[in-house]
Amino acid sequence: MDLVKACQVFVHVGEHGSFTSGAAAAQVPQPVASRRVAALEEHFGQPLFDRSARRAAVLTAFGRDMLTPAKRLVQLAEALEYHAAEARLRPLTLAMPDICDVRDLAELDAAAREAGLVLDIRAAGPSQRAELLGSREIRAALEAVPAGDASWVVPLGVAASAASAVRATTAALRLSSLRPSRAEETYRRIWIQPEDDVPHIRDVLRHAGHRAALLPAQISVATSLVAAAGAVLRSRDHLLCSARQADDLGLAWRPIAGATVSRGYEVAALTGDDAGRLRDVLGSGIGRALGAVRENVGKSADG
Repeated sequence: MDLVKACQVFVHVGEHGSFTSGAAAAQVPQPVASRRVAALEEHFGQPLFDRSARRAAVLTAFGRDMLTPAKRLVQLAEALEYHAAEARLRPLTLAMPDICDVRDLAELDAAAREAGLVLDIRAAGPSQRAELLGSREIRAALEAVPAGDASWVVPLGVAASAASAVRATTAALRLSSLRPSRAEETYRRIWIQPEDDVPHIRDVLRHAGHRAALLPAQISVATSLVAAAGAVLRSRDHLLCSARQADDLGLAWRPIAGATVSRGYEVAALTGDDAGRLRDVLGSGIGRALGAVRENVGKSADG
């Protein structure tokens, strides 16, 4: 027996003094109303209505005593349903990398709505995303992790201005080719954008540069993607980025020889339920927004 539904019928019948009117108010057929009241009487072990009266909806003394607490139960159930509906509409705040394209994020938002999930997407850098999640200002974030620990992987290479390139090529760049010579007044840099200023990317590239005998300053972290792209456009410098980013910026991209560098992303959330929903329901949309070429969205959520 559903106690709440049975009490809803009991309250309506008791207030209307009629099974027919009470059933209509409860929006159930009269036979259903009768069965629910009978089940409630069996549950309590006492009759709620005086069956010897001409009108079957006359409350017994026990029925009058039970009417007020039954009303309270129905009101609490209705309030619970209301708050549950409100909670379902509360957005799931998600911090995404600030390099994601607005169109991709809009499509992710639309996909979430179709899946019955309301997102509040916030764009932020890797350290900001961690801070927002740590302070519980958001419920989930895309955390930058090594590729081996990631659900989404974005391979990185270097991009240069087409105007500065001697010839168009897709051959991998050898870092040793950037060694400064005495004939050059300036040395060429590889700029790391803020999104990639994380140990598993920055340190790997710097170690590769050290092995190639580059100057430490030739692997530099830019203050912003705009600043890094600007430096590349006005010089022979390179930008560490994905092929998709290079295409968006109108730059010529190629991989780095002897150095595998990739962005890796994993969902970090306050609850495992949120992490699982984002990974399982919106995994493909998140991958598109990140520009990922490999997804492993079947990983278990650890919250």
